[in-house]
Amino acid sequence: MGMDRRRFLTVAAVSAAGLVAGTGQAVAAFPARPRGWRAAPPDWQALRRRLGDRLVLPADSGYATARLGFNELNDGQLPAAVAKCVSADDVRACLDVARGHGLPIAARSGGHSYLGYSVPDRGLVIDLRGMAAVEVAPDGTAHVGAGARLIEVYAGLAAAGRLLPAGSCPTVGVGGLTLGGGIGVLARKYGLTCDRLGAAQVVTADSALHTASPAGDEDLYWALRGGGGGNFGVVTRFSFDTAPAPALTVISLAFPAGSVPQVLGAWQPWVSGAPEELWASCQIAGGNPPSCRVVGCWVGDPDGANQQVDRLVKAAATTPTSRTVASKDYLAAMKYMAGCSKDTIAECHPTWEGGRLTRTGFVAVSRMLGPRPVDPAKVTELMTGHTGVDLLLDSLGGAVADLAPDATAFPHRHSLASAQIYAGATPATEARVKATVDAIRDGLARLGAYGGYVNYIDATLPDWGHAYYGENLPRLQTVACRYDPDGVFAFPQSVTAAAASGFGKAA
Repeated sequence: MGMDRRRFLTVAAVSAAGLVAGTGQAVAAFPARPRGWRAAPPDWQALRRRLGDRLVLPADSGYATARLGFNELNDGQLPAAVAKCVSADDVRACLDVARGHGLPIAARSGGHSYLGYSVPDRGLVIDLRGMAAVEVAPDGTAHVGAGARLIEVYAGLAAAGRLLPAGSCPTVGVGGLTLGGGIGVLARKYGLTCDRLGAAQVVTADSALHTASPAGDEDLYWALRGGGGGNFGVVTRFSFDTAPAPALTVISLAFPAGSVPQVLGAWQPWVSGAPEELWASCQIAGGNPPSCRVVGCWVGDPDGANQQVDRLVKAAATTPTSRTVASKDYLAAMKYMAGCSKDTIAECHPTWEGGRLTRTGFVAVSRMLGPRPVDPAKVTELMTGHTGVDLLLDSLGGAVADLAPDATAFPHRHSLASAQIYAGATPATEARVKATVDAIRDGLARLGAYGGYVNYIDATLPDWGHAYYGENLPRLQTVACRYDPDGVFAFPQSVTAAAASGFGKAA
């Protein structure tokens, strides 16, 4: 059974262990019904004639599994239908039948939406997992189905000797990751995932098929690069500009409990001043006292990586309790970052257990650091006493900062790092865990970390429209109004909902 990055950190004694809506929470309610909606339910039988048994309704035997997302805390959300699509025409058929009936419609790629927005209660799930092909052209362009999971993308690219900068969790869908920006372990050298997007095939709310690229639908193309999943249409295929896959070196350092102020104090200037070949994450586990480790990836050989590690250790004046610096090929490095030590892709891929994918329950929220460092002593105070809660700081800078904040919809180009606060939870502990992670999130804001990452979507994030999108929000609202004027794809934290809430409008 494969492990994702967070489970790996738990096993590694870091307890790596976003916000999730539980049953009955107000966040589970969707915005007002779109304009022109009809009270009559959709004609599901008409859609079944098009999709056959790939349309799964609540009375069908496969519904109990088909409806599930990754986060167990969202299991109270019961969609009216799950449509397993294998083509853009299937998506168009779904919209033709369901549009205008007042029910929420959402695409699902990997199903990792923290709040379960890809499994809308009483809505239609457009499941894209049937579109997961990865094809690499001779010029290095990768054509990737929107339902592919990252481990599948990495395996397909590695076979062609190519790479795409992306995240570390192997079961995350490439669709949601890309559309929210795509922070990952090679970002400082190769940019965000969205920075490598050359074109996207998109079905918009009116069932029209578009190819968004620099040569056509330019505003839509801009918005798809960091504007968040589900806001403008259903992307069915991506074309990425990949890079040759070099040898990589992975890094893992564990530090003694109680050394967080020294390590974090050294880590921030170390990573911001490092060559772009270095990416590193400082991962702080709450406790009495908190502990931490640094994991990273170096584009180059172990000698260069060891030189960088020596700089950090010297600056922190703290000897690691363990130190791993190891050369790996691209695919092996991505598997390592995902916490998978198995030999085959199949072993790293999620397995079915009793008809259900291996899943977990968690609460997570985010902030964006920088550009100035945060006070390491005060961060340590925020994490003290919170066993089971982890703060994951993933470095940015390098190639990410080469673009202006408005070059794509992703605005956090000058941030030092993203900050994710993550904790495992059950329905019984959710409220308590939520209060804890929210308090740490708000504490980081008081230290100067104001923004938020839309891929770690958070129901209670203050001023979420600006936190996710900054000064790009008004332009995103304009694009959403053009391509989805009736709010067919609206959800509680969609760009459309931000417009309804007044975010981005002139005072």
